[in-house]
Amino acid sequence: MSKNSLFAYLMRSSWWVSFAIAAVLALLARFVLPQEYAWYAFSFTIPFVVIGTIVAWRDRNAPSAKQVASTLEAITAMSWRDFSALVEQAYQREGYEVTRMNGAADFRLVKAGRMSLLSCKRWKAATHGLEPLRELKAARQALEAREAVYVAAGNLSENARRFATDHGIVLMQGPELARLIRLPKGKAKTAR
Repeated sequence: MSKNSLFAYLMRSSWWVSFAIAAVLALLARFVLPQEYAWYAFSFTIPFVVIGTIVAWRDRNAPSAKQVASTLEAITAMSWRDFSALVEQAYQREGYEVTRMNGAADFRLVKAGRMSLLSCKRWKAATHGLEPLRELKAARQALEAREAVYVAAGNLSENARRFATDHGIVLMQGPELARLIRLPKGKAKTAR
């Protein structure tokens, strides 16, 4: 699917956008078309209803803005040892074989024969530049990993974001981090 297609846009939007488009199409069909054709025109709303349902299902467990903020606050207050243990546990829960590494990548993740590299040592930095992403790209090429993931609780420069997009590096930030990491009860509250 093209990144700029209507359906790709709707997959990135809130679920209600697709349902709103379906409702508008249904109303137009009802009032513009003759009665005998209006019911056939409702079939044009089906793709929008399906996409809205998919997006709603995908986002059902999405963390709220408050949860994202409290998770980011808690993990930026952690030591590397505590944070890396949480990341390791999270990926093991997802079914990955996790191996710690030294260098540009902090973890090698293997699942279903596919190797990914994860870099998260600089997670606390307020802004992230190009250099750690270049190092991760070089490590991915050297180890022939299929995917590279860069974890950042802070902001990435526009150049770094563009570099990641151009070279297929997955950026894991706020919502993705909050979805991945399950803080022990009370951790998010004690960080306040």
